[in-house]
Order: sequence, then structure tokens, then C-alpha cells
Amino acid sequence: MTRLSTFIVALHHRFFTTLERLLEGWFMGLLSRFVFAAVLWGYFLSSAGTKVGEGLSGFFQISPGAYYQIALPAVEAAGGDVEAVAFLPWGLIVTLGTYAEFILPVLIIAGLFARVASLGMLIFIGVQTLVDVTVHMVGPETVGALFDRFPDGLVADQRLLWAVPLVYVAVKGPGMISLDHLLARSRLAPLRGGPVAA
Repeated sequence: MTRLSTFIVALHHRFFTTLERLLEGWFMGLLSRFVFAAVLWGYFLSSAGTKVGEGLSGFFQISPGAYYQIALPAVEAAGGDVEAVAFLPWGLIVTLGTYAEFILPVLIIAGLFARVASLGMLIFIGVQTLVDVTVHMVGPETVGALFDRFPDGLVADQRLLWAVPLVYVAVKGPGMISLDHLLARSRLAPLRGGPVAA
């Protein structure tokens, strides 16, 4: 029995050590970005699309809906007139929030400035959650709860899961299959005596 258990432990160790070595440096960053792209990119792109006008020229115009989604108390304080909402701080917050929702996901997926973009997206999700709970007053049935037996809370459960790939990329980076890695290699090549890019 001792030989069998020793064999099983050694086999387990050999298998997972080999697996870890094969995937080290590229797989988890790529997987995290793939999960973000597959699950959340369409959501954030669609959400951001509701905050700008239509067509190419509309992309550069913040829609009134953006103010209602992000800064509802300021709109209500202005009597429902979006034009009367002060640019500082509300207009700036709405503008930054709108374009962050377009730009940050693309940076994460491409692996370009991915750590900073992931931190920005985590802050965005935190602010989104705060606005949903305090401004839009979503109910407890929508928020859900952690450590209960129901994994379907649209805020507590889902957004915690949304955060996991972003936290990984923020902490460990996007991995070797990313633009960040290519930029780092091109910066280090002259220091190592490698070819200098033109």
C-alpha cells in the first residue's frame, strides 16, 4: 500500500509540475483575457453604445442617456435638463465613464497596458455596482448575496466572477501572447545586444 501511495503521489506531482511548466507565462493571462472577451466585451460595448449618438460622428457626442445612467442625481437636481448639468464634476465623470467603457476592454483583450486597463475596469465595475445599488436602487433580489446557496445574483455573484480575470491580469500581467510582452521585448532587445527596431 505504501508503494502504491508513493507512486500515486509521485505521478500526481510529475503530471502537475509538467503541466505548470508548459503553461507558465502565457496560458493564464491569455485565458483571463479570452474569458473577459467572450463573456463581457459584448456587454460593455453594448452598454457604451447607449451612451453615445448614432453613427461615426455620433460616437463623439455623449447622449442624454449617459447622464441618466451615470449621473441621475445630477440630472434630477437640474430638473431633468441634461444641458443644465455642470461639466465639473458630472459631465467629466460621464465623459470619462463612457469612453472608458469603450477603450479599457479593447486594451485588456489586446494585452496593451493591460494591467492599468484591468485596474481601470475593476474601478469601473465598482462604480457601476455602487451606482446600481445607491442611485438606481436595485433590489436585494437583483443584488443577491455572497455565501448563499444561489449563484445567480446579478450584482454580488456575477460581478465577483467578472473581477477574477481582471484581478489576474492586473496582478500577473497579460502573459507572453500580448502586445505588452512584444513591447517589453522590443525595449529590452537593445539592452541585450539584439536588433534594434527601425
